[in-house]
Amino acid sequence: MTTTDDASGAHPRFAAALRELGLDDLVGQVRLFPGSTRTAAEAAAAIGCGLSQICKSLIFAADGVPVLVLMDGASRVDVERVRAELGAGKVTRAKADVVRETTGYAIGGVPPFGHRSRTRVLADRSLLAHEVVWAAAGTPYSVFPMEPKELVATAGATLVDVREPAA
Repeated sequence: MTTTDDASGAHPRFAAALRELGLDDLVGQVRLFPGSTRTAAEAAAAIGCGLSQICKSLIFAADGVPVLVLMDGASRVDVERVRAELGAGKVTRAKADVVRETTGYAIGGVPPFGHRSRTRVLADRSLLAHEVVWAAAGTPYSVFPMEPKELVATAGATLVDVREPAA
């Protein structure tokens, strides 16, 4: 199991980031699960919420530069829309080592903020459809709830439409 902040279940770096941001109340709202919350489906099942109430934190490489995309758990990112939004030549999913190097967290536990390095952040508007969304708290076993507009603001994200169209 991943190292967690003893008081909350959050990754220690993420718990410290919450405190530095003045979000101490969120530290106590982190939920730690015995099973994995690595995927959106696992997290939604553990929490007992809808899949679209999960906020996925996904790292892409836009012309080789890491960018974070926040997406609801029921949707997929349309990389062509991300490319157009960023004015990039090429956008791909970042490899696991780039994700860890950029954020300080492993895939499946990447929170929407509190990363090792600052990256550009895009948040899909679909997140705003809910009163509360749940995001990873730095480990593949912990999540926290947050109002979507506050999450987007705290992450320093630009609101965009980058999800794949419904089939």
